[in-house]
Amino acid sequence: MGQLIEMIKRHEGVKDKVYKCSQGYETIGVGRNISDSGLGLSQDEIDYLLHNDLERCDMELKDSYYWYGGLNKARRDAMVDICFNLGITRLRGFVKALEAMSREQFDIAAAAFMDSLWGKQVGCRAEEVTEKIRTGEYR
Repeated sequence: MGQLIEMIKRHEGVKDKVYKCSQGYETIGVGRNISDSGLGLSQDEIDYLLHNDLERCDMELKDSYYWYGGLNKARRDAMVDICFNLGITRLRGFVKALEAMSREQFDIAAAAFMDSLWGKQVGCRAEEVTEKIRTGEYR
């Protein structure tokens, strides 16, 4: 299988971002047609990508905030959700909320996250996530 894989990669090319193939279809990886008329992604592939993205967010939070590892699971999960949604760079802009998180002032942190453009844009998502930050519980 190794020689076949190398030959197909050589023929198709390997792209880590979406591109248009010679026929104009949205394609990724090694010739994977992900457009509406193509194969798309299997549920296993979707889950694999999500798992990797969540692991990356968790590591970025661990590397960026000394206090993150001391949070309980519900609060860590809430922070991963926000990081996944915004990206670590935009998350860093929530200075007041992050400072409150570092001081374990979870009511203040939750309010600061909610009182933002992000809170208004994502609505129910922000309500659910900030409730986890505030209470430290899944409800």
